[in-house]
Amino acid sequence: MSSDLTLIKAGTGVLTKSASGTLDRAALVHLVAAIAGLVDAGHRCLFVSSGAVGSGLAAFGLTEYPQETATRQACAAVGQAQLMQTYSSLFANFEITVAQVLLTAADFGTPERATYVSDTFRRLLVEPRILPIINENDSVAVEELKFGDNDMLSVQVAKLVQVGRIILLTSTDGLLDPETNTLIPEVTDMDRVIHHVRLDKGRFSMGGMASKLGAIRYAVDAGIETHIANGRHPERLAGILAGSGISTRFHPQT
Repeated sequence: MSSDLTLIKAGTGVLTKSASGTLDRAALVHLVAAIAGLVDAGHRCLFVSSGAVGSGLAAFGLTEYPQETATRQACAAVGQAQLMQTYSSLFANFEITVAQVLLTAADFGTPERATYVSDTFRRLLVEPRILPIINENDSVAVEELKFGDNDMLSVQVAKLVQVGRIILLTSTDGLLDPETNTLIPEVTDMDRVIHHVRLDKGRFSMGGMASKLGAIRYAVDAGIETHIANGRHPERLAGILAGSGISTRFHPQT
């Protein structure tokens, strides 16, 4: 692998409607077009997509994220199929084929298993018009097999395939100063921004800024440049890759 790889992660809050938790098709269309533009420009990308559980809620008549394990996993089983069907259809408009890769923490548990995963990505990324779409295998991942959230999953994959950049798409422009509510464009010291954490997880989100910063610390300690950017404005992705887009950029520490 090489450092020209970019991993893009879209959280549940970006992909689903806040009122219902169902897939926001307009947001997906916008995001897919932006990622396709990167592929057309010659960028090699991996895409980590949340939203499986959220997209399966309606089939079970639910209005919020279920806490009971079996129901959550059942929602994921229905929702993941819907999610991939949607991505396959949308990316086909750009002549891009999607590849589903579902992972659990156990897939990184031994060097042998991690090598199998790495080899799969290596082969997929040889093909310029195939986009790996990654998610946690929520339909089978019980607590001891879980990453915790897709931010940490993204970092684990990024380390494994040696990406040069991670972009975490959220519902904000980046990390905001809690006093002025203005964007913090650059972060070189993680310890100085931990106090900016707000405990404002959405109803359909497993993450939140606290876990996000924990994952980012892990990424930058591994030498991976990481960004938080607004997933509702995916047209900014090209600018971020060019070094001029709106985001919070966390500088690698090694």
